[in-house]
Amino acid sequence: MPAIHKLPEVLINQIAAGEVVERPASVLKELLENSLDAGSRAVEVALAQGGVKQLRITDDGCGIEQGDLALALERHATSKIRSLEDLEAVGTMGFRGEALAAIASVARTQITSRTPGAAHAWRVTERERVPSPAALNGGTVIEVEDLYYNTPARRKFLKSESTEFGHCDDVFRRIALARPDVGFQLAHNGRVSLRLAAGDAERRVREILGDDFMANSRRVEVENGALRLSGFAALPAYARANRDAQFFYVNGRFVRDKLIQHALREAYADILHGARHPAFVLFLDMDPAGVDVNVHPAKTEVRFRDGRAIHQFVFHALSRSLAVPVQAALAPTHAAELTHYTGPTEQMRMAVEEPRHPAWSAPEVSDGSTSRNGFYPTSFSRPASSGPVSPAMLESLAVRDSSGRPPEEPGQAPPLGYAIGQIHGVYVLAQNASGLILVDMHAAHERILYEQLKHVLNGNPGVQRLLIPAVFNASKMELATAEEHADTLNHMGFDIAAAGPHELAVRSVPALLGRANITELLRALLAELRDFPASEVIAARRNELLATMACHGAVRANRQLTLPEMNALLRDMEATERADQCNHGRPTWTQLSMSDLDKLFMRGQ
Repeated sequence: MPAIHKLPEVLINQIAAGEVVERPASVLKELLENSLDAGSRAVEVALAQGGVKQLRITDDGCGIEQGDLALALERHATSKIRSLEDLEAVGTMGFRGEALAAIASVARTQITSRTPGAAHAWRVTERERVPSPAALNGGTVIEVEDLYYNTPARRKFLKSESTEFGHCDDVFRRIALARPDVGFQLAHNGRVSLRLAAGDAERRVREILGDDFMANSRRVEVENGALRLSGFAALPAYARANRDAQFFYVNGRFVRDKLIQHALREAYADILHGARHPAFVLFLDMDPAGVDVNVHPAKTEVRFRDGRAIHQFVFHALSRSLAVPVQAALAPTHAAELTHYTGPTEQMRMAVEEPRHPAWSAPEVSDGSTSRNGFYPTSFSRPASSGPVSPAMLESLAVRDSSGRPPEEPGQAPPLGYAIGQIHGVYVLAQNASGLILVDMHAAHERILYEQLKHVLNGNPGVQRLLIPAVFNASKMELATAEEHADTLNHMGFDIAAAGPHELAVRSVPALLGRANITELLRALLAELRDFPASEVIAARRNELLATMACHGAVRANRQLTLPEMNALLRDMEATERADQCNHGRPTWTQLSMSDLDKLFMRGQ
């Protein structure tokens, strides 16, 4: 074996470059972070041929002293840390002192800088390490040309010009999102592609992710001791096919951390199902001593000293922010247009003031006889006969509207207003202070039932005994599953047992679902219990099972509702968390303001 010897400094730098400099976007990231660490308020980036031919960054930061310029190109030379204590609580983006040395080892590199008070600027290159006078008003300009010119094997791994520019654009946007107080400009091949003025966080997010993201997002602002989570989280209606709109920052640093990703995924689990991915821009601020950023060459992975506490904080903070009730979602518009509300119409008043039995009757599957070819008159819309309603169901469905009267004075309408009719037995129309509300009644009732089921299951679930057991044919697999998971089903409120070699008998069901199609519901539940062990059903799969129960128990299409029933549904929506989305992530309601309606009919144009 050859004798051990020390590697040449150039080779050492090129090995380091393999970790730090993967492509032009890697160079851009390191240099942008240096500009921000220098206190820059304006940063301009100019690329040529995707950043492979040239990458030039100009900033107005504090600059580099003449005596430090040459040292800046040396490996492990930095002004940001001096001891292990500094490393363990690093507060800057860069700190290793490797980036400039690694870049200079694989590209033609030039640094021009001028500090405040200096007579002129100074310049160094990777070849000439002795500073020479140069012209520059202030700040720093770093030019990187011909990336990998001296390592052609590495250059072959680079992609097309458009692909490399796309990666640079992604990095530029990620860093710009974290610093709305800094102005940024990005140009490619002499043409400006993005210019961002300094401003606030909302403006910067809107400029980069667009108006649609902001329109479908909730603001997150949660603080607990030294931890603070802020930013914007999109609702399920804005879910994406990929993760291209997921931005998470720890102390201003963009990271991809498995622990954080799990917490975010769990926070969305209750409102977003399937293969779709949520969108968010979130910032976690914490004590730098509580997070280790020195675990990955690209510094995109971190390690938390108390990972469990961070996970729980992020999960609960985001969960509560997404669970804001309907009132908060409507608040800005509601307040702005409140003066236009003139009180309930006579039709609405009669519908709510008429003597009533309990308004919101138990859910029932329609027999399909209802026509979908017309608009149901509100005064004559009546549900099909559904028999007696149990007291437990009346209590669980919280018929708040049966005692509520419409406001007599302008400006007192509830957020979702009052129902005025139904379309094809599917959508409920309501008038509120701002205009027209359209509600998908099945999706809305599904969410209400789901949230109620969760609360009931956490306590003592109400059970409705059946006077006559419901008996249905069952396969051997269904019989075996019902026997094996009898305790789980009983905990949920089902009393089910074999009634013969090929039959199951149901003697009780959860009170909330007393009018549901029992056979259909039990078959779906047994199918899920068969695929997952009972221990997992109660823990990881509980919500999925409850979602299935709620879906089967919710009022179906073609069901005619009375105005009091519609109003009861609206009041329940206002009192239910996450009422904006059904259990599958679909929106449950939408608002058309008076200005939106005016545009449809070209009023005032």
